[in-house]
Amino acid sequence: MLQIIKYPNRKDWSALLTRPAMEVDTIEAKILPVLAEVKSNGDQALKAYTEQFDGVVVHQLQVTKEEIEEAVLLVDDELKAALNIARINIEKFHLSQRETSKKIETMPGVNCWRKSVAISKVGFYIPGGTAPLFSTILMLGVPANVAGCEEIVLCTPPNKEGKIHPAILYTAHILGIEKIFKVGGAQAIAAMAYGTATIPSVYKIYGPGNQYVTAAKQIVNKQGTAIDMPAGPSEVLVIGDHTCNPKFVAADLLSQAEHGIDSQVIFVCTDEEKTTKVNEEVILQAEKLERKEFVLKALRNSKSILVNTVAEAIAISNVYSPEHLILQIENPEQWMSAIENAGSVFLGHYTPESAGDYASGTNHTLPTNGFAKAYSGVSLDSFVKKITFQYITPEGLANVGPVVETMAFYEGLTAHKNAVTIRLKEIGEG
Repeated sequence: MLQIIKYPNRKDWSALLTRPAMEVDTIEAKILPVLAEVKSNGDQALKAYTEQFDGVVVHQLQVTKEEIEEAVLLVDDELKAALNIARINIEKFHLSQRETSKKIETMPGVNCWRKSVAISKVGFYIPGGTAPLFSTILMLGVPANVAGCEEIVLCTPPNKEGKIHPAILYTAHILGIEKIFKVGGAQAIAAMAYGTATIPSVYKIYGPGNQYVTAAKQIVNKQGTAIDMPAGPSEVLVIGDHTCNPKFVAADLLSQAEHGIDSQVIFVCTDEEKTTKVNEEVILQAEKLERKEFVLKALRNSKSILVNTVAEAIAISNVYSPEHLILQIENPEQWMSAIENAGSVFLGHYTPESAGDYASGTNHTLPTNGFAKAYSGVSLDSFVKKITFQYITPEGLANVGPVVETMAFYEGLTAHKNAVTIRLKEIGEG
């Protein structure tokens, strides 16, 4: 059951909304040797760590064509149809994010523009432990394909039989991802960052993972491999009022709590009776869940907060900056402008967060742990870099050149000034 806090003082909000602590220094101390070993010994280290951490001996790291063909036959037709619809919806949404290059003349003869160029080599980490997140392959693979990324590397841990979940292989297959490797944990991040004899290095790594994977991503990011975003355990904040449906709210809270024991869910409500009923529903629904053990532990980190107004509830949410924000309130659209910090927002009583997790079209790879204050979720932009271009005519140089000369002179950068002056003399303007 959720701990209920009634009408907290604003000065207490930050402490009240503290997330479960991660012992970053301890975790980094454990994984730094793993990263170093993979960097030095490549495939040999990966196989040793797979045996140590996953309890299986893997002779061949790369998934074979035969294994993919077998997976295609094993996946239910019902799931195949659902994946296809989700893929189409995700593709539609991400195609809409394409930008056309627009040339701007800032002064006569001075032309500037920007072009989106795909990141050519990208790597996906797909968890496969307590829940095989094949949906994340859609969320990463679809925009990567839309962007035009040339090479996609996918790492995911094998099960005790040395196999990958068929749904993971099938989803990768329908997106044309062929470089799939049986390796998980921090060692997979190291492999994609440094490269081994079997696994190519990439320029940017995407995907969720446990605290060891997250820490490994942050370390290799410091060493020069880009990552999608800092991330932590999954979270949701639901705002309710007198119109909210306690069954709906409880279901949304539990859908995030089942991710893992370090997940956190927050309910902020303006109606005390609804707050009580949501707590009752959480207890009833949790008893019926397959992942009840994870849920009950996650609920220890979670809270229900009673406030006076929806405006106050949204103010609390902006302080918390949730990965997922759900507004189960009257006229939710009128509050959109008040939302400053959130990864993805779900408006209304019939917009469950799980729709965004799977098939509505938006991306479910989102900033957690308060990073929504400054980071966006994964989008088409996550798979491209923007390169600026400019072309200056002699007329343009005559217009902008004196400005550059003056600014360079006052910064004391004589060579910068001379690069302009010498050209102006050549065209008779110096």
